[in-house]
Amino acid sequence: MATGIKVAFATTDMVHVNQHFGSAKSFAVYTVNPEQAELLEAAQFGELAQDGNEDKLSVKIQLLDGCAAVYCQAIGASAIKQIVAQGIQPIKVHEGSTIKNLISDLQGEMKAGPSSWLAKAINQHKGPDPQRFDAMENEGWEE
Repeated sequence: MATGIKVAFATTDMVHVNQHFGSAKSFAVYTVNPEQAELLEAAQFGELAQDGNEDKLSVKIQLLDGCAAVYCQAIGASAIKQIVAQGIQPIKVHEGSTIKNLISDLQGEMKAGPSSWLAKAINQHKGPDPQRFDAMENEGWEE
């Protein structure tokens, strides 16, 4: 898929978002655009407890490189701070939320007009507007 944003889901069954970020056993990483979604990767981790051990977060944050958001059932303050610093939006979901429905909601938001985090993520993948200098010149800006 040429254009889209990457999002990750903390899941054990590839169907539901049913994991705490820090102790997640696996993530499903998708690229999503307004019309379609494609599974890019299913990453597995060993058994991890919710023990305050910050070292386990670095592997997960590396996996999320390039993602605009991560969906999970819960996430600790330290993890939020670290992923937000990487430009990743944490999204806490209700128990029983399905990846399919969350992707559908995300696509609906893309079509209807994205929220601030989503607009920022989409714009990061667009690159600079080639007409931006023409607009500045029209406003009277000079070199």
